[in-house]
Amino acid sequence: MTLFEALSINKEMLNRLHEFGAKPDDCRYIDLYRDYQSMREGGEKVTYIVTVLSERYHVSERKVYSLVKRFGQHCTLGAV
Repeated sequence: MTLFEALSINKEMLNRLHEFGAKPDDCRYIDLYRDYQSMREGGEKVTYIVTVLSERYHVSERKVYSLVKRFGQHCTLGAV
């Protein structure tokens, strides 16, 4: 299967995700956000969580804050 074929098969879903404001590499950070949620439920402070996740996933703290904000928003059409 070529990349073109894979994209063609999933075109409708990909277009919908784009309309909801998803970025192409967001799937790489699903585990990061799950870790964030579980740490918040555990009572950890946001600043501590961001520092830990930044080191664990090798991204900047600014990236973690950005992901947490975006992943926590409700999906709406035209969110881009």
